[in-house]
Amino acid sequence: MTVEQALQLLKEKGYKYTGKREEMVRIFAQEKRYMSAREMLSRMQKEYPALSFDTVYRNLTLFADLNIVEVTELGGERKYRFRCSMDEHHHHLICLSCGKTRHIRSCPLDGMFGEPDGFRITDHKFEIYGYCSDCEESRV
Repeated sequence: MTVEQALQLLKEKGYKYTGKREEMVRIFAQEKRYMSAREMLSRMQKEYPALSFDTVYRNLTLFADLNIVEVTELGGERKYRFRCSMDEHHHHLICLSCGKTRHIRSCPLDGMFGEPDGFRITDHKFEIYGYCSDCEESRV
């Protein structure tokens, strides 16, 4: 997803365009990693000093509902990242230290033969957690 696609999606779904929403989308596009609501608030308070945590969290929830961002839980906290792709099926390696991600092209469900009996799969998520090479070096 691009910044323009995300902003267009907001418009198509009838949501008001705001500079704060655009800034959040641009930050996600730049960062290319999972971020917490507090990290987003910290990044945005330079430009918007009166911005509240509730406003950031409400927008993150909206972005997740519209599939603009992907959500995971790391260390007991919800984290968000810009949606990689609207069409391409993939999964992630996620660094527990910096939140950077890397695509995994293979899918564990590829090894299954058809759908499980009595169950129709509509979606799934597969994530592997660890440390990227930069963070692993600093841990030693």
